[in-house]
Amino acid sequence: MHAYSRPEPQLAPFWRRVAVPVGLFAVVCGAFAYVGVVDPGEPGHYPVCPLYRLTGLYCPGCGGLRSAHAFVHGDLLAALRDNAPAVAAYLGFAVLWSAWMVRAARGRPLRIDLGPAQLWAAGVLLLVFTVVRNLPFGGWLHP
Repeated sequence: MHAYSRPEPQLAPFWRRVAVPVGLFAVVCGAFAYVGVVDPGEPGHYPVCPLYRLTGLYCPGCGGLRSAHAFVHGDLLAALRDNAPAVAAYLGFAVLWSAWMVRAARGRPLRIDLGPAQLWAAGVLLLVFTVVRNLPFGGWLHP
């Protein structure tokens, strides 16, 4: 070993490297299990969207719980009908979590480098979805 060289850093134990992604996965699974058991279509279990209550307009998240309930029960068409961007988010989470888990197991951090163009595109897509679902011809997007 040269006098100026640094020793290789030791990797943390496997369980410590994967603790955060596994913990987040457990929380998300618990939330999906709860929504799967407690039907959001039945009144009284969840609060009404404040925007919908005040204005009668659907926000981009309206129907997300019903979508999650349908998704948990394997009804992909109903999940898409209730809130398609939410289903895309579920699938996106699964892909990102898997990449995070693999990288954490290898002792490497997860890096997500989204530029302004990608963030603007996502924002515009959600805005268009919100506007269209609140127009008369967008009734098919109502939750």
